[in-house]
Amino acid sequence: MENVYLKAEEKVIFSLRALYSGYGYSRYKMNKFEEYDLYVRNKDFLLSDAVITFTDTNGKLMALKPDVTLSIIKDSEDTPAAVRKLYYNENVYRISKTTGSFKEIMQVGLECIGDADDYCIYEVLMLAAKSLLTVSDSSLLAISHMGILSDIIDSLSLTGAQSAAVLRCVEEKNVHDLEAMCRACGVESASVQLLKDLIGIYGTPATVLPQLERILKNTCAWDSYKELEQTLALAEGSDIEQYLRIDFSIINDLKYYNGIIFKGFIEGIATAVLSGGQYDKLMRKMKRKTGAVGFALYLDQLERFYPREESYDTDYVLLYGENESAKAVCEAVRAYSKKGAVLAVRKLPGSLKYKTLLKLAGGKVVEADGIS
Repeated sequence: MENVYLKAEEKVIFSLRALYSGYGYSRYKMNKFEEYDLYVRNKDFLLSDAVITFTDTNGKLMALKPDVTLSIIKDSEDTPAAVRKLYYNENVYRISKTTGSFKEIMQVGLECIGDADDYCIYEVLMLAAKSLLTVSDSSLLAISHMGILSDIIDSLSLTGAQSAAVLRCVEEKNVHDLEAMCRACGVESASVQLLKDLIGIYGTPATVLPQLERILKNTCAWDSYKELEQTLALAEGSDIEQYLRIDFSIINDLKYYNGIIFKGFIEGIATAVLSGGQYDKLMRKMKRKTGAVGFALYLDQLERFYPREESYDTDYVLLYGENESAKAVCEAVRAYSKKGAVLAVRKLPGSLKYKTLLKLAGGKVVEADGIS
């Protein structure tokens, strides 16, 4: 029987845990806080550099964790030819997009760390798509490849600030500013056209990959294109294929991400609810020689998706007098617990929120309608 006591978000979490466990991912548990220095050294990787800090009894500056990935990398062993597959559902502490203030947010995700081959990368991509479908059939996973973008931008001999500005134009699909900036920097027209072509591309892998092959052949981004093609070929004929879209406006920080990146969207929510990709460059920054790929699903974004449920402490309150037998109370609780949660008490708590009040008198239950 479906657990009627769980909220919609809680049901999603249990479904995702079952999904990830089914592919051999082990659950990762971590402390609520880490040394603040871990986040200072990698603040650009975080969604926000606002972190709640406190001083520990030993004088170290600690932080309530705003991220899980950094802790997993820190705690992982750098073992060549081995892969560690982990999933998590952990509370993180960051500024909520909905309230603008610090909030404890449940985050669910997974990481594949180590010698992640083509299958591992596809498996994470596939599980990201299936995670979205666990929430809603009206969802899409938008995919890009940071290698293609970085190969092209690196060939332009721009400064760091100029490269970042070009990436912003690609992310915003801003062709006008891209052309103006490239002209000012002396970028060749062929390279400008290549970037414009990438900005204009959007669609299913079956539609877009032939276009990409045509425009990227004989360019510096060809090897990166082949990586993308090989990964997406594994999705052909699968149950996730129809939910995949290639979109080069999906951007992540070039200092941390390298290969395939992706973001997940659900109809009815304006912003991405899932984000992930390959972050081998972050691994190098943290002195690891192996690679990594993973994603996180931000459950706070789903508050906009699920209808607001009225909050109750219990479904039924069963009031019984001191003359009622324990057996009669047991039988009444047993009968109504098939329909929902039952609180059996002799006196009604004043602050309790409930759906229905029941009264046990003479061994019989009387339902009082309309009391809440």
